[in-house]
This record gives sequence, C-alpha cells and structure tokens, in this order.
Amino acid sequence: MIESKKETATFAGGCFWCMVKPFDEMPGIYGIISGYTGGDKENPAYEEVKTGTTGHYEAVQITFDPEVFPYEKLLELYWPQIDPTDDEGQFFDRGSQYRAAIFYHNEQQQALAQQSLKELAESGRFKKPIVTQILPASVFYPAEDYHQDFYKKNPEKYKQERIESGRDSFIQQNWGK
Repeated sequence: MIESKKETATFAGGCFWCMVKPFDEMPGIYGIISGYTGGDKENPAYEEVKTGTTGHYEAVQITFDPEVFPYEKLLELYWPQIDPTDDEGQFFDRGSQYRAAIFYHNEQQQALAQQSLKELAESGRFKKPIVTQILPASVFYPAEDYHQDFYKKNPEKYKQERIESGRDSFIQQNWGK
C-alpha cells in the first residue's frame, strides 16, 4: 500500500465559514479545520477573536496530498474566494480578524504564494493594489465545534451569509464564477 503524502496549508479570507466549502471534497483534500492563527492570545475563543483584539485571523487549515492536489491548485482556488485588495476585512466582515492572508508552512509554499500574488497583481484584474499578506504559519487554534463544517450543519444560514455579505456578488463580478 502506498502511503499518501500529507501537507498543511493555511488561508485566511474573512469569515471562515465561507472558506471551507470551496476546498471541501476536492480530490486530495483530507480535512479542513476552521480556526484562529496569527495572533498572540493562547487558545482564543470566538467571542475574543471577533473583537479584533487578539491579533488572530479567522482562517482555515487544510490537510492535503500535494501529489493529488498541488499547493498551486490550492492557491488558484483561494484567490477567487476573496477580495485581495481589501486590507480592512472581507466583504461585510470588518476588522483585522477578517483580513485575507496566506500562511506558508515551508519555503516552497512561500515562493509559490509570492509568485501567485505577483501574477495576480500583474494580471490587471484589479485596479487597486493586491494587499493580501503572505505570512509564516504560526500556532493554529481550532475554532469551537459549532463553527466546523458550518455550511453542512446550517445550509440556509450559510447561503444567506454569503449573499448578505456581498461575497457571492463580488466573486461573480470579479472572478466570473
């Protein structure tokens, strides 16, 4: 039996509820955890993170097989989920905890993320500068259970959040998906 290779990718793109479904159930994706990273508060709770005072981002951590779903494909899927020109949050979620960022786990991920950001910036797709940060991964704290797989547990609320937030209309207008 061939042992599959597993790696970790971490992305922040505003509300973590909306960042799970695009990656979920793709071939080579073994799991996605919603959580908090990038701040200095140990074991933060959602109520703390949502205040914007912990330094943490709402993020998703993805376990994947790079031979089945390479990191480059994760990046290609990541960019169209966000507004990469907004450094004050994402859509109707405002504050530092909702900013977009790519957290790299090794030098290869860092180089690939920087290359993909450069290509997006040079593409002319956006008139404003790309401000999504590329940062070293740090401790990742899983969010509370009710946040995990939210789109599956609460499909109507999830759908309504995406519509009301402006995420879906932004994606359609700017990415055509």
